[in-house]
Amino acid sequence: MPSVIANGLQIEYEASGPENGPAVVMIMGLAAQLTFWPPALIQSLNEAGFRTIIFDNRDIGKSEKIHNKKAPSPFFQILGARMKVIGFAPYSLQDMAKDTKSLLDALGIPEAHIVGVSMGGMIGQVLAAMYPERIKSFTAVMSSTNNPKLPRAQKEVAKVLISPPKPSASPEEALDRSMRVWDLIGTKNSGSSREELRARLTAAYERSNYPSGVRRQLAAIIESGDLREQWTKNVTAPTLVIHGKDDPLAHYLGGVDISDNIEGSHLELIEGMAHDLPKKFLPRLTSILIDHLTTVEKEARKTRAA
Repeated sequence: MPSVIANGLQIEYEASGPENGPAVVMIMGLAAQLTFWPPALIQSLNEAGFRTIIFDNRDIGKSEKIHNKKAPSPFFQILGARMKVIGFAPYSLQDMAKDTKSLLDALGIPEAHIVGVSMGGMIGQVLAAMYPERIKSFTAVMSSTNNPKLPRAQKEVAKVLISPPKPSASPEEALDRSMRVWDLIGTKNSGSSREELRARLTAAYERSNYPSGVRRQLAAIIESGDLREQWTKNVTAPTLVIHGKDDPLAHYLGGVDISDNIEGSHLELIEGMAHDLPKKFLPRLTSILIDHLTTVEKEARKTRAA
């Protein structure tokens, strides 16, 4: 896969679809590499005429790691945030939004549709508010405004995610832990077998295993705090919000909160979907997304023709 220098960092990306098609830049979530985008979703977007750009966020996958900066303890950082004491994280979601904007610059893309999943949806809110002239549309999937009044992740889920993997863990132990995480956050009866899930997690582990980066990404989320006033309410791009009603990590009211704070946004809640992009609901997710992107493109053509 190719890479470029964006915001001073080497960012690994993959582009596919028609070269002259409208660009759709897709931002993955916490700990997730670009390989976690379902190939069927990418293929459908490409067949609909869109050029997709997927990439590894900083500190994950094949993109550059911030080795010289250590993440604070999540417990210490959360306590500090409650006391309005910040500045412990190596970087923020604003820095990660600048990574994405710089990726657009490096690839010569003047404007793009933005699709963000989970943490990627948070980055997308910041990005769309910071650089409105670069954003054709915004889609947030299973994300949140980081509003402290929203329901928190289920206790068992939060405990597993905040507890770091053992540095001495063997590949088998690391994969077992990843399977436990997905058992907690993933859609039940998702349409994929456990063998398929383990194979996907194995491929991700073999491509890159870097827990320190995940801790720093988590610190960025905590550091950035409530996104509503500075970022979410200032998003002007046509916005679609998709969220599973059974999400145990990012409660679906987080999606509702995004929609409530972006004027004119459209909200789609999916019964039975948890915190993943499951095969079971992928046709519906794909249809909703393509309809949104196509509608925005049609409206833009009408505006240019007027």
